[in-house]
Amino acid sequence: MSTENEGTAVPPAPSAPPVPVDAPAPSAPDASRGSAPTAPLPPVPPSAPGAQEQELVHAGQAPAYASAGGQDPQAGSQGSAPDAAWPPPPPATPSYADDGSGGSGSGWGSTYQQPAPKSGRGGLVAAILVAALVAGGLGGGLGYTLAKNNDNSTGSTTVSASDSGGSLKRDPGTVANVAAKSLPSTVTIQAESTSGEGGTGTGFVFDTQGHIVTNNHVVADALDGGKLSATFPNGKKYDAEVVGHAQGYDVAVIKLKNPPSDLKPLTLGNSDKVAVGDSTIAIGAPFGLSNTVTTGIISAKDRPVASSDGTGSNASYMSALQTDASINPGNSGGPLLDASGNVIGINSAIQSNSSGGLGGTSQAGSIGLGFAIPINQAKYVAQQLIKTGKPVYAKIGASVSLEDSTSGAKITEQGASGSDAVEAGGPAAKAGLKPGDVITKLDDHVIDSGPTLIGEIWTHKPGDEVTITYQRDGKTHTVQLTLGSRSGDS
Repeated sequence: MSTENEGTAVPPAPSAPPVPVDAPAPSAPDASRGSAPTAPLPPVPPSAPGAQEQELVHAGQAPAYASAGGQDPQAGSQGSAPDAAWPPPPPATPSYADDGSGGSGSGWGSTYQQPAPKSGRGGLVAAILVAALVAGGLGGGLGYTLAKNNDNSTGSTTVSASDSGGSLKRDPGTVANVAAKSLPSTVTIQAESTSGEGGTGTGFVFDTQGHIVTNNHVVADALDGGKLSATFPNGKKYDAEVVGHAQGYDVAVIKLKNPPSDLKPLTLGNSDKVAVGDSTIAIGAPFGLSNTVTTGIISAKDRPVASSDGTGSNASYMSALQTDASINPGNSGGPLLDASGNVIGINSAIQSNSSGGLGGTSQAGSIGLGFAIPINQAKYVAQQLIKTGKPVYAKIGASVSLEDSTSGAKITEQGASGSDAVEAGGPAAKAGLKPGDVITKLDDHVIDSGPTLIGEIWTHKPGDEVTITYQRDGKTHTVQLTLGSRSGDS
C-alpha cells in the first residue's frame, strides 16, 4: 500500500471513528463536492446521486488562494494510492477557507453608509420626536424623584457588587485563567503570495527561539517568494519565514525574524490520554477576528479526515480529534487546549453546511464539527521540520484503493504509471502482503478505507512495528510489519 497517493482522487473519509471490532466497519455516508476548498467527511464522487451539501473546510484559507503551492495534479491509476509518488490527490470535495478577506477586504459585506438628512416633513417628524423625548424625560425625572423618596423611607432591596470583576482572581482551570495565560503565546498569521492574494490563520509559540507551529495550508501562499507575518495580541508584529512544511500532515513551522526575548512557549499535552467528553478551549482568528476564545468538549477521537487545498494535488490525511468548540475559517493552525491550558491539538478543519457565510459570502461557519491534528503527531512533525526542513512519513510500501467500495483498504492490482502495487523489498512485501489483499485492522484500529489506513499509518513513526489484519480469499490473516520511511512531500 502506498501512503503517497499521487495522481488519484482523494478518497472519502468515514464519518464515524473506527471502533475495535472483529469485523470491518461499515462505510460512512456520502457527501458531495462543495464550493469552498476542504474535503467532506465523508466525500463521494461529484457524480454520486443524493450527495448532501456539506463540505469539510480547512479553517484557515480563502477560496481565492486555496491553490497555494501551485502544484499540478499528476496522473495516476484511478482509485489507487501509489507508493512511489507524492503528493497525494485531493479529496472528493476539497475546500480550504479563510477569514473572508481574500487579501483585499474584511469579508463582512458592504460598507455601511450614513443616510443623508431629510428636509420637509422629515424635519417635522424629528421635532415631534424631540418634544416627545423632552416630555418623557420630565416624566422619568418625576418618577425617579418619587422612587428615591420611597426608597429612603422603606429601604432599597437592590444589592450592588463590591467588585465588577476587573480585579477578580480567576482560579486555575477556569476558561478565563487558561485564556489569560495562553493568549500571549498565540499569533495571528498573515500570508500573502507574490500576486497579492492571501488570508489569515493562527499559530502558537513552540519554543523560545521564535518557532511558531501552524497549518501547512495557512502559509502555503507565502512559500514561493510571498510575505509572511505574525502578530501577537499586544499588537506587536513580526516578519517571519517558513522553516519547513509538511503538506501530507498539514503542519508547518515558521520562525519570527528578530523574535522577542520573552517568548513563552505553550505547554504541550498528551493527545493519547485525551478522553471523549474532556473540556476543550480553542484560540484563533475566525473570519479575521484575532484572539478569539471558544470552548467545547472532545466529541470523538481517531476521526479519519481527508482534506485538500483545492488545487487537485495537495491532500492531507489525519486521524483527528473532533471537537464541538466553535472553529471557523481563520482558526486554522491555532491551539486546541485542555482544561489546564495544555495544547492537545492543532485546529485544522471543519465540516460545515455550504449555504454561505457572513455578508453574503460563499463561506460557511461552524456547526460544531471541528477537527484538530493530535499534538503528539504534530510535535514529532514540527521537530523534524526544525531539524531538517523536510517531513518524514511512515509507509508500508503498497498502493491501496481510495474508493469507498470495500470494507477495508484494498491493495490494488497495479500502482501508478504501471509500477508494482507492492514495492519490491518494502515492508508490505516482506510481510507477505499481495495485490488484492484487504487490510481491515492496523493494531486495534478498524480500517474501513484507504484514507483511514493512511491516516493511521501517519500517526506512527518509521521503524514502528504494527500488527496488520487482512483478508485474502475469504480468510483472515494477521502479520507483523515494520514501517518504512519516506522523506519529503515529493
